[in-house]
Amino acid sequence: MGRPTIGDVASAAGVTKATVSHAFSGKRPISPATKARIVAAAEELNWVPSSLARALATRRANAIGIVLARDPEILASDAFFPAFIAGVEAALAPREVALVLQVASTRAGEERAYRAMAQGRADGVVVLDLHAADWRVPFLEELGLPAVLLGAYEDASTFSCVRTDDAAPVRELVDHLLAQGHTRIAHVSGPMGYVHSRVRASAYLERTGSDELLRQGDFTARTGRDLTAELLDLPERPTAIVYANDTMAIAGLSYARSRGLRIPEDLAVAGFDDDHLSAHLSPPLTSVSTDPRRRGEVAAEQLLLDISGRPPRSITLDCTRLRLRDSTGASTEPPHPRSNA
Repeated sequence: MGRPTIGDVASAAGVTKATVSHAFSGKRPISPATKARIVAAAEELNWVPSSLARALATRRANAIGIVLARDPEILASDAFFPAFIAGVEAALAPREVALVLQVASTRAGEERAYRAMAQGRADGVVVLDLHAADWRVPFLEELGLPAVLLGAYEDASTFSCVRTDDAAPVRELVDHLLAQGHTRIAHVSGPMGYVHSRVRASAYLERTGSDELLRQGDFTARTGRDLTAELLDLPERPTAIVYANDTMAIAGLSYARSRGLRIPEDLAVAGFDDDHLSAHLSPPLTSVSTDPRRRGEVAAEQLLLDISGRPPRSITLDCTRLRLRDSTGASTEPPHPRSNA
């Protein structure tokens, strides 16, 4: 038999691994009877809590962590992350709490980063880019590291979650395009492994009823251009394309215009995340504002509460707004003033 694990103790005591972790770290209140059962199981199996849990119980790093598992090219061009980090810092700076940010290219790299944070680099983490049945959730629970999940995580978890509704604005956008007479509406999604990409794609499919014009991108300008080319080369091309972020949308819009298409007369184009430049394009780009700064601030504030011992909770932010602009043939915003110079 191999070395006993926290999972073996949890199974023997009839509790979750997170409960075992909390019993030894003191980060969550555990009933005396449950704690006694866990201790007895640990003694019977000759299991002792790791140095990770003991470190959490005895010291603070006065820092929180974020591990990003994305290509640096995407991080450099995606408007979401700088605004999100600014929101996190807005919550941390007044409290003089540091942010530890690490980019990892592999799962092994992510695991090492989280272990280092649990060993003392950070008191908790914000988890982004959630996947369905995300491996990081049970992994962080086993480490005993407090975490806040950003997104619509539906599986059981002991962590707080900060959610937004990504589906409603996509449905509203597709309805807007259908009302304008578009019957061939395409969608260039993000990677379908991400919960938010699947939510947006599902909302698109709900309204269009077909995946014929659904293409999977990776949030880069390159795939925005390449998939736009693929869609426009179809025998019956789409008359509207909805992209999963503004980077892909801007690349697609530029490519369509290079082929002589007029926006929006020949092709309506819309993005997501409302990059700060999107309203200043020609024509201005329809997009969905998600207020990443607010999301970062709320996630960081909740994580600090969790680290202090407050019970975890689920928060739904009402911060997604469809910004209709000229790229889809309608605008809900006043025109920008022109200079007389």
